[in-house]
Amino acid sequence: MKKTVEEHAARFDEQADSYDDSKSPEYRACADLVIERAAPCGDDVVLDLGTGTGAIALALAPEAERVVGRDVSEGMMDRAREKAAREGIENVEFGRGTFREPAYDGPVDVVVSNFAMHHLSDEEKRTAIDVVAGLGARRFVLGDVMFFGEPDPEEPFYSPEVDDPATVGVLADALTDADFALTAVERVHEQVGVLVAELARGDDSSGRRDE
Repeated sequence: MKKTVEEHAARFDEQADSYDDSKSPEYRACADLVIERAAPCGDDVVLDLGTGTGAIALALAPEAERVVGRDVSEGMMDRAREKAAREGIENVEFGRGTFREPAYDGPVDVVVSNFAMHHLSDEEKRTAIDVVAGLGARRFVLGDVMFFGEPDPEEPFYSPEVDDPATVGVLADALTDADFALTAVERVHEQVGVLVAELARGDDSSGRRDE
């Protein structure tokens, strides 16, 4: 990670008020794909890691039993809570958490993350994916900055001073090593994509891990 968690939190606190209006078409297309691919059922619990201002969490809430959003920026989550209240969405809960420590130990069926994991180093991404696998959700949908080819150093989609994107191959290998099966790769831009992974496990048809 090129910045500490605290530095990232402070940076996003400063951006919170203008964050939703500052996003690129690629970001919005990626978010739409994450929402589409998450596809929760009515009794599913969804965990949104790096929830930010809650765009993904709030979009999925009407289709899920409960959505739990985790982020390091209280400023961003304050905006998420305001939007939830304004829209009358009551089955969402936002609190501090990281990829390494999501601060949630309840049942979870679907994990999503959009434009957050690229702040981690490749080794940290592997650890994060292992943590997600350990949650026992049947599906993990990751939208992020990622390299489908060699990035053009003259036109980086990301900010090299704070971001550390991985190649699609590195992410796919990490998912496979964590016992996920990669079921879809969606390319939004040569440096933006969505990966969908299913976790194989022995359980009943409810989508939750056997105790």
